[in-house]
Amino acid sequence: MRESMTNYYAQRATTYESIYHKPERQADLQLLQQRLIALLADQKVLEVACGTGYWTEFFAPVATSVMATDINPAMLEVARGKNYPAGKVQFSGADAFAMHVPDMGNYSACFAGFLWSHVKREEQADVLAQLSKAAGKGTTLVLIDNNYVEGSSGTIARTDLEGNTHQLRMQEDGSRVEIVKNFPTDSFLRKRIGLAARDIRIFRTEHFWMLKCTLK
Repeated sequence: MRESMTNYYAQRATTYESIYHKPERQADLQLLQQRLIALLADQKVLEVACGTGYWTEFFAPVATSVMATDINPAMLEVARGKNYPAGKVQFSGADAFAMHVPDMGNYSACFAGFLWSHVKREEQADVLAQLSKAAGKGTTLVLIDNNYVEGSSGTIARTDLEGNTHQLRMQEDGSRVEIVKNFPTDSFLRKRIGLAARDIRIFRTEHFWMLKCTLK
């Protein structure tokens, strides 16, 4: 499953940002951008699953430095082509499920946009442990992800025995792939993330949620 999802995003690297162009999401995105900039200002940021660098462009100007990582070389190639302040952003290949990044454990903030929904429930504790190891204990963790909105979100194809929901996505080559796409409630987020973090704060718009906490 993880390999098929990685391949799916590799194929979508050059068209991925179309998800941010939906008209009904623009006001929510602008609000999230403002909040993210405020949270990551003056921080040494480890970004996990940076994708095309869409979010990196917004907070890099105010961060002290950014180490942007992704498992997909195709995504990193697109991200490297963006416009960032000179000397602020570095890139590195890294797997969120087995994190190894430069300057391990020495960051003041960790950010992951649209990663959490692709992590199976039974793997979430392990991923949180990986983020804590890579960023460092006491680090501020910020997550952004999708709410399920009928008519805007993709249709849920099935729910497995562990409670993970799955969607069918079309590949660029015309084939279809099933990916994990979870839409957690606030109570579930607090219960799961509370095992590895404290001071949890959750903010929701119509289309997205943002969580801020401190890794234990």
